[in-house]
Amino acid sequence: KVAEVGMWLVEHQMNEVFSLEFGQNVINLPLEESANIVHGNALRVDWEDVVSKEVLDYIIGNPPFVGASYQTREQKEDMDIVCHGMKTYRVLDYVSAWFIKGGRFIANSSIGVALVSTNSITQGQQVPILWHQVLEVQENKINFAHRTFQWMNEAPGKAAVHCVIVGFNRKASNTKILFEYDDIKGDPLAVNVKNINPYLVEGANIFIKRTKTPICDVPKMVKGNQPTDGGNFIFSNDDEKFDFLKEEPRAEPLIRKYIGSRELINGSHRWCLWMHKANPSLLKSLPKVLERIQNVKQLRLNSTKAATRAKASIPSLFDEIRHTDEPYLAIPEISSERRQFLPIGYIDSEVISSNKIYMLTSSDLYHFGVLCCYNHMVWTKTVGGRLKSDPCYSTGIVYNNYPWPNEPTKSQMSKVESGAQKVLNTRANYPDSSLADLYDPLTMPPDLVKAHQALDKAVDQCYRKKPFANERERIEFLFELYEEYTAPLFEKNSK
Repeated sequence: KVAEVGMWLVEHQMNEVFSLEFGQNVINLPLEESANIVHGNALRVDWEDVVSKEVLDYIIGNPPFVGASYQTREQKEDMDIVCHGMKTYRVLDYVSAWFIKGGRFIANSSIGVALVSTNSITQGQQVPILWHQVLEVQENKINFAHRTFQWMNEAPGKAAVHCVIVGFNRKASNTKILFEYDDIKGDPLAVNVKNINPYLVEGANIFIKRTKTPICDVPKMVKGNQPTDGGNFIFSNDDEKFDFLKEEPRAEPLIRKYIGSRELINGSHRWCLWMHKANPSLLKSLPKVLERIQNVKQLRLNSTKAATRAKASIPSLFDEIRHTDEPYLAIPEISSERRQFLPIGYIDSEVISSNKIYMLTSSDLYHFGVLCCYNHMVWTKTVGGRLKSDPCYSTGIVYNNYPWPNEPTKSQMSKVESGAQKVLNTRANYPDSSLADLYDPLTMPPDLVKAHQALDKAVDQCYRKKPFANERERIEFLFELYEEYTAPLFEKNSK
């Protein structure tokens, strides 16, 4: 009954639009029960029992948005039913099941499917899993799509959702339309394109998969240090550290500054017990430190993971240690969607990074410059995953797959290095400002904006002479370059 009333209301709204457009009032009274409404679980109902393919033109809908980690037991069972036979589908959002079932249902027909979804299905690790199934296995084609836009309803306290709309069927349309949003709260611009790939960008249907090594000749990036300590090695603030040292003053040489994404961006820090290469006799003389080590050992022994239980044999150390006692370039795992550039910083060798930081030790100003540029942020936003609407960085998908400039000249690289140093020098003019302050679009200093514009120009010149017109043109170029770099790998794997 609720659905029936909803359809009557929409019909009334469309009649109002018709009346304004054509100057002719349309009033459908009395109301008639005409819609065939089925009350059931759409993922378990056989759609052919509801409607014949012969009379069906389109499947449209707004399926529920539930992330993989938030699905109920019943929803996980729904995913098992729809995704049976697929690999690694457990990471897919719940809405993916409608795309998969819809794509499977329209086989041997001209029926079109168009569904609203959160934009997460067109980013990160979900893309090669979902869209390989829908586009490659089921042989569908995306014929129109709305790139990310913000959708809010009128319910009180309802958060805005970043959505996409994807329309596909078995036959490629002669005219494919991509709807662009310069302002995600505004109206779209329709662009005719040759092909729409699963990232909702014009280009070939490529799938950015997780890889262990960079596709270009660049330094290896690693994740920060994983404590797996139940908080026993970490002091959340100065007061916690000072209170501990009052009881255990001889432990001071074991305490280091400790940063994660939040601390890097906001200019703050925590502290940690860092006992890598610590003298055993010193540890044995520190009862409060031993107490924390014992707590870590017990926590790891109680873990359900065999690898974690194995680390109980060395309870004084972080679970995973990647620190090298060298200065390093730090990239936060999560950044804000509002920023135009990734807030990257150089970190002193004494500072220990958490697993919420990605580290690059063997880097120079050229690497810093390219990673700080707008192109890299566009790539991150497009192929990386999202936490809510904020882009997530990673080595396996974002950094290792990033197409760096192809054989830039020494002169071009020198200009990038000069631009990168200018960015660092300009930052240094604001010692009391955090990266969050410096890269907030509303408070970013004009001289830092100018420095980044010069750096972007230098990096762009490494890629091509012609300036990029917009963000879409940038990502399309990067996808083409990625395809060029990885084509030999694909050929090798296929053989």
